[in-house]
Order: sequence, then structure tokens, then C-alpha cells
Amino acid sequence: MDLTDQSPEEMYSVWALLPEPVHRRLLGLMAGLRAAHGGAVFEPHATVLGAMRFRRSAAVEALRAAAAGLRPYTARVASIGRYGVNLLLEPTREVGLR
Repeated sequence: MDLTDQSPEEMYSVWALLPEPVHRRLLGLMAGLRAAHGGAVFEPHATVLGAMRFRRSAAVEALRAAAAGLRPYTARVASIGRYGVNLLLEPTREVGLR
């Protein structure tokens, strides 16, 4: 951590970006759901790490440490949650899950 960093603490999270065909399909689904039920506009994504409070330098350092040696991987949806659309991904060796 950069001890000279005086940036304000802010909320950070890590998102996995989706392949273009999936991204485009979800944009359409989300637009339809918003039209029918309301809701916030946001980019389709898979949350890798939920919101945590850091100064900027600490957030960058934490992300670099977490991503060190991590290569792209394929994730498969295990289930769909409610209260918003939450995709629970199956655990994989690539991300250190059993």
C-alpha cells in the first residue's frame, strides 16, 4: 500500500466481463425487465469480488495480487438467484475454489 496515498476511501468491486453474444443477449433481457418492472441500468457482468472500501492505491494493489498468475477461465452458471439477477458460478480450480 502506498502510505502517501491520501485519496478518499471508495467502494471497489471486481467484475468479470461477458462474451459479446452473452452481453448483447443480457442487455436485451435486462431492458425488457426494466420496461416491465423498473430497475437500475447497469452493465451485464459477473461479480468476482463484491464491494470493498479501499484507498485507490490499496485497491490497485489488492487487484494485482489477486490476479497474479490467474489466467482466463470459463465459468458455468450453477443457478440463478432472485432479488436482481444473480448468477452463482460453479467453483473451479482456476480461482482457488474447491
